[in-house]
Amino acid sequence: MPAPRSAARTPAALLWLSAAAVSAVFSPGTDSELTFVLPAGHAECFFQSAPRNGTLEVEYQVIAGAGMDVDFSVVSPHGVQLISEFRRSDGVHMVEPTEEGDYQLCFDNSFSRFSEKMVFFEVILENAANDPGADDEWAGLGEPENLLEYKLEDIRESMDSVHRHLERSRQMQTVLRAFEARDRNLLEDNLWRVSFWSCTTLVVMLVVAVTQVYTVRRLFDDKRRIRS
Repeated sequence: MPAPRSAARTPAALLWLSAAAVSAVFSPGTDSELTFVLPAGHAECFFQSAPRNGTLEVEYQVIAGAGMDVDFSVVSPHGVQLISEFRRSDGVHMVEPTEEGDYQLCFDNSFSRFSEKMVFFEVILENAANDPGADDEWAGLGEPENLLEYKLEDIRESMDSVHRHLERSRQMQTVLRAFEARDRNLLEDNLWRVSFWSCTTLVVMLVVAVTQVYTVRRLFDDKRRIRS
């Protein structure tokens, strides 16, 4: 779970963030995903710790809310604004190589005065080395003399490949679920609009029909009296 953390890191960040910004920090060395509601006129920021010479990938989508757009920015641990986007519904960005420290990921909805947004985003962090602990564990094992004529290194590479593919599959499924939620919200919103305007059109047609009948009857209704 994200833990609260102060958003005031540098004077430049204070000028850049809105006064009501909310921040959180993710655990280092793990992939993180989150869906949250961004209120109208507010900004929310999250922090991700990254090692030196690693890879930081961020993917976000606006899955609900009028306009389906937000402002997005990424700030380096030294306060340098690396990425800045305005009024976008989705985006994928990668920072490589990373600096050691906390990266700041901010979503801004201050341009919208009435509509809140539901935002999904995922952070994928990869170290320069895949897993030093795993390397030590494999190094401690001796190479078998005969294991179906496979070498230990071949088995390790196969297992690493399977792990990477499974992790990528999990990430793709998460992104596809976010797309599904976004499409469902969009369809429900369009259904409400179609139903509303259909009912409005029906009411207008009924009013026009009654008005026309009344007008025609008044035209043929002669109230003058005939005197002999």
